[in-house]
Amino acid sequence: MLKFKERVLKVVKEIPRGKTFSYGEVARCAGNPDAARAVGTIMKNNYDKAVPCHRVIKSNGEVGKYNRGGPKVKRALLVREGALGR
Repeated sequence: MLKFKERVLKVVKEIPRGKTFSYGEVARCAGNPDAARAVGTIMKNNYDKAVPCHRVIKSNGEVGKYNRGGPKVKRALLVREGALGR
């Protein structure tokens, strides 16, 4: 069985371009609906470009932090992909 971190990374890799998941949705899909904060920590420490961590946002629709340039870069990526309006 995969560890939680591995399941989270797998879920995030499967988020299609133009879509977003909240940290809680990722946690639920990875098998632990109470682990949204853990998902945030995993995303914060992810530098694998194959894992589109910019597609994981807060449940209230805010983009949240981004370890590869901050929230402005994250928002710009999501706008370019069509996941957010300008």
